Amino acid sequence: MIPQTPGVHPAWLPDAALATLGAVDTVVLGDGPLVDTVRAEVAHAATLRGGEAAPGRLTLALLGAVPDDAPEPVLAAIDAAAGAGLGEPRGTGPGEPREAAADEASSTLGDEGFVVVRSGTPQDPTTTVLAETGHGLLHGWFHLVREGALALGGPGAQGARGPEGTSTSTASGTSSHERAGLSVEVHRPTHDLRVLDHWDNISVHPVMGQVERGYSGGSLFYDDGSLRPDLGKVRQYARLLAASGVNRVALNNVNVGRREAELLTTHLDDVVALAGAFRPYGVRVHLSVSFASPVVLGGLATADPADPGVQAWWAQAASAVYAAVPDFGGFVVKADSEGQPGPFSYGRDHADGANMLARALAPHGGTVHWRAFVYDHHQDWRDRSTDRARAAYDHFTPLDGRFDDNVVLQVKLGPVDFQVREPLSPVVLAMPQTRVAVEVQVTQEYTGQQKHVAYLAPQWTDALQARPWGDDGPAVSDVTSGTSRGPATAAARTEAAASGDADSGAGAPRSAGGGLAAVSNVGDDVFWTGHPFAQANLYAFGRLAWDPTLTAEEILDEWVALTFGDAPAELRSTVHDLLSGSLDVYEQYTAPLGVGFMVSPTRHHYGPDVDGYEYTAWGTYHFADRDGVGVDRSCATGTGFAGLFPLDLAQTYESLDTCPDELLLFLHHVPYSHVLHSGKTVVQHIYDTHFAGVERVEEMLTAWEKVAPLADPDLAARVTERLAEQHRSAVEWRDQINTYFFRKSGVPDERGRKIY
Repeated sequence: MIPQTPGVHPAWLPDAALATLGAVDTVVLGDGPLVDTVRAEVAHAATLRGGEAAPGRLTLALLGAVPDDAPEPVLAAIDAAAGAGLGEPRGTGPGEPREAAADEASSTLGDEGFVVVRSGTPQDPTTTVLAETGHGLLHGWFHLVREGALALGGPGAQGARGPEGTSTSTASGTSSHERAGLSVEVHRPTHDLRVLDHWDNISVHPVMGQVERGYSGGSLFYDDGSLRPDLGKVRQYARLLAASGVNRVALNNVNVGRREAELLTTHLDDVVALAGAFRPYGVRVHLSVSFASPVVLGGLATADPADPGVQAWWAQAASAVYAAVPDFGGFVVKADSEGQPGPFSYGRDHADGANMLARALAPHGGTVHWRAFVYDHHQDWRDRSTDRARAAYDHFTPLDGRFDDNVVLQVKLGPVDFQVREPLSPVVLAMPQTRVAVEVQVTQEYTGQQKHVAYLAPQWTDALQARPWGDDGPAVSDVTSGTSRGPATAAARTEAAASGDADSGAGAPRSAGGGLAAVSNVGDDVFWTGHPFAQANLYAFGRLAWDPTLTAEEILDEWVALTFGDAPAELRSTVHDLLSGSLDVYEQYTAPLGVGFMVSPTRHHYGPDVDGYEYTAWGTYHFADRDGVGVDRSCATGTGFAGLFPLDLAQTYESLDTCPDELLLFLHHVPYSHVLHSGKTVVQHIYDTHFAGVERVEEMLTAWEKVAPLADPDLAARVTERLAEQHRSAVEWRDQINTYFFRKSGVPDERGRKIY
């Protein structure tokens, strides 16, 4: 049975997305739990056929399960795969040559890869999906679902559906080959670890609620202090995640309370149940654990990672978890951060703490995701030398090379805290001997809290596809995938020169990358994500974690085509247009030019409060005065943060002549009269963008009102309500920001618009 919950929006797997494949005669070859899931998917799609079978044949097969008497197109597919470098072609005799080919292919495909071979004609197409594992076969099935009718178009038909059902370019993470009337595509995930972190509390927290930074109702997993008795929606969620590319889920908040800590021990049965709900779709579960667990749960006097009793306690706890959940993924740890316990309490560093946990997990194949979000949250606002943006760099880069192989250092995308505009965290680029994961925030803590439309994929693609060492250097995604570690940063070169170390950071990569991680935006809401359009961000994370070379527009094309596939073209086109560019709109009417953190502390970061954090201990300042605004992070006169990047990029950030406008106030304190590369002064840019942002929201409202009657009534009502709130909030942002800077600077708007 396919998990479907009545009354819950199907997201990107509505029945309409499966109907095309359901009309084709399909055979599944192989055995195993995930192959059974593929069979269930195929059987469900077949129930949607609604008439005679469409022309064509579809086979999904494990490489070792293809019999010698299989149809010739399937046997030819194995030959074609061999021609693409996956093993040797079958011989004339039965059995052995083809089995050898399958073995060699599997070593190339890995646990989750698959091959798609197409042959025949548009009138009589044959598509064969080959994989070594059921996991790969499941990914192959969902790949065909994304393609829709193009999945059976014969050779050359590969590519995902655009908003009008047209083909988009094949992802560059896919290798394609043409061989004698057949096309062969080899698909493998770029990142082995594609993790969604749920910040769910088992009981409702008195301040942070059921889900910390959650804007989609309550927890999907827990209710009223206990595991939900019906996990049907969790199984449906697992299906959605598998279809997007996510393969790991952390089940609880990184700020671990006592009840959540007990998931490791007395409430391990809850983990067993949740793992069982995710397992049919190949999604493995992780736990956020408290570093103080030996004290809190075990009654020990210490949690010192060097203490043999502490080490033994963690080893026993890990063994118990794996005895109950053999495919358990590992631990997520927030330590010495915002009040969470950690190794600093015992005079140890973060490598000591992470490695102690890693060694408890290593016999079982588990991984520690150790978060690098460590900074002084008791900062004196008078002290301009302390810089939260460089805190993680200063804490962690001296530890490079000391982390065990099963430790992943999980680094936030930006150096402060998921702002709409920040530079990439330099930690990602400065730890060549450490597995590094980039962590993004799918939940919209600082980007409108799922009341505003803000499609986040452009932010993520800009970061992952960036080449910080120059056009000929590796991309950021090469670092997170483990295929490259990159040359040295400017700071590392300086340190190497001072120490006489000739090895400035270049060299062979680690054997495995850290992958991607994200904070989930999902709750028990009927639309999963509060705002129906916020589903696009969840989908985009999974797709980019699988293939970071995809463009934001390609992913948006896929999501619209799947989610609204049977809707009128006018509705699909409008939804696409509303999302495309929506992050730019949000940036226009909120904090300007990368300065960030002008949000309300009392409303949990929702809405404007320009000075709300200016005199607090959190280190999130803009330093606006009568003369100018921005944080001086230059090497010449500021905190030196600009120099923590690769040399050319560091020089770009250091100079006002070359610093990008969009990051100017993150990196420099400038007068209001400073002229941007655009030709506008800073203060006039602030006025213009904030008026323009509200105008664009008004255009979004008008466009939606025209097509809302074409949408599902419940979805239309939810979107209409959220867009109205977005407009109200955007007006408030505009008026507060413009008024603040007019009063600070005394400079009027050159166009004479209303400023209070």
